[in-house]
Amino acid sequence: MPAYVVKGDPARGIAALAPDLKSVSDLPKYWGIFKDQEDPKKGRFYSCIAGWECEKINETKFKAYGLDATYNIFLPGSGAALAASMVGAYEKGEPWFGYYWAPTWILGKLDMIPLEEPPYDEAVWNSTKACAYPAVHVNIVVHSRFPVKAPDVAQMLRLYETTTEQNNKVLAYMQENKTSTENAAVWFLKNFESSWTQWVPADVAQKVKAALAK
Repeated sequence: MPAYVVKGDPARGIAALAPDLKSVSDLPKYWGIFKDQEDPKKGRFYSCIAGWECEKINETKFKAYGLDATYNIFLPGSGAALAASMVGAYEKGEPWFGYYWAPTWILGKLDMIPLEEPPYDEAVWNSTKACAYPAVHVNIVVHSRFPVKAPDVAQMLRLYETTTEQNNKVLAYMQENKTSTENAAVWFLKNFESSWTQWVPADVAQKVKAALAK
């Protein structure tokens, strides 16, 4: 949901509608904020795209949390429609409650906050799904001879680490500027120096910074 639902946004003249809304367990008492215009007696939850695996998972989670008593599930016709619903509400300063994934440009552009769920638990996930989604592990894989032929690069890859928030911002930069991955990489180097300088020796970092200054 947009951060202004909880925190407000004085610059835009938006008051906080639900300052105590933090977790899925709080949602039933706030359904009126996210009112479904087609069924005003319930709130609306924008779910995943029909047919996607996350659509089935969200439906199971929804019932496990008991949210079907106070909310309706709305299925957008496409990823673009889901994004448009979020952006449209955000630009108007309206409440929005739904599902989205990361890293994505839209979460780099908009100030959105996730609702708290019980931590991921494999047993719970395999039964009711009444917990957070499991983290997706990203592996860096190289040929077995690569560390011998390029030990410095192999060491950089061992140290390489970014955050979801950083990746969201890079994708937002690409989206807003309609630019290439190469330009986005330069933008990352300029804006996240404290991160990438931990991946390389100090002399290499100085050379990169000198090149970026040209």
